[in-house]
Amino acid sequence: KVEIMKFRYIMTAAALLGLVACNENKVFEKEQYKNVFGFISDTENMNSKVFSLHKTESEGYLAFSMGGTNNITEDVTVNIVEDPELIETYNRNNYDQEVAKYAKPMPKDKYEITSMQCVIKAGETGGVIPVKIRPAGLSPDTTYLIPVRVDTYDRCEINPEKSYLLYKVLIENRWAVGDGTTSYTLRGKRRILGDQSELSMPGTKILFPLTDKRVRTMVGNEAYAADEETLYRGAMILEIADNGKVKILPYRDVEVVQLDNEDPEYPNKFFIEDDGFNTYKTFLLCYQYTFEGVTYVMKEELRLQFNPDDEEDYEDTPVEE
Repeated sequence: KVEIMKFRYIMTAAALLGLVACNENKVFEKEQYKNVFGFISDTENMNSKVFSLHKTESEGYLAFSMGGTNNITEDVTVNIVEDPELIETYNRNNYDQEVAKYAKPMPKDKYEITSMQCVIKAGETGGVIPVKIRPAGLSPDTTYLIPVRVDTYDRCEINPEKSYLLYKVLIENRWAVGDGTTSYTLRGKRRILGDQSELSMPGTKILFPLTDKRVRTMVGNEAYAADEETLYRGAMILEIADNGKVKILPYRDVEVVQLDNEDPEYPNKFFIEDDGFNTYKTFLLCYQYTFEGVTYVMKEELRLQFNPDDEEDYEDTPVEE
């Protein structure tokens, strides 16, 4: 009898385990096949897009992705709303009390979401909502965000982790991108005004776009920092004409004077240089500036290697003969 009871117990346990496994497989298959959608984004639900200052208006997209083993068989209508609280949460989580680093809402006159509704068509794996961006007047020193979230939808499921989006707008021109990654190689010569001995100044300089014809960088080899005090006392503007001629201006408080006849090798000019192997964006600059009470004369070459095939405005740029 004991053996028979053990056998019955084992068979019952096996049947229960089989039932549980069968149910788990059904749940797994259901999860695998169901359709779930959400915004397409990178880390922290952010999607960054760069817009050219050479264009009055450009178009970007708020994009959705629909997942699932099989394509949807009916249209899915998704309605979105703008939600400024998303920016507040982002700032608190990332910067806490460092208010100067806070992201800001995109100015209302600088963008237009053409529709607050997206229809993901049957058979499709995603959909988009166009957004028009007018970049003139935006600052490279500010993080601009368009915060949107899903409000309602009529079928399928939404991925709660991808139910909102922070659309980040960056600016660029032919010489720099506004994310702080445009670093030119510096080969410079600096001397104190009144002294004839020159000191070699190798290094790098970061350029930032301001308008369709202006960029900003630090004078000489002064250190860059992303704060107003540093920029106000040590940054200058390079204004590039269509023929490549460069005009040097103070960004704010720095004393800087352009020297056009100091050295013919540094004619305050921008051009494209091709050495047969690589292509470079090149500035040859000469100016004097006063920093912390000392006046310097600076001659500098700034070079940035680039691929002409990657830039649509390449043909409009002066080329060195």
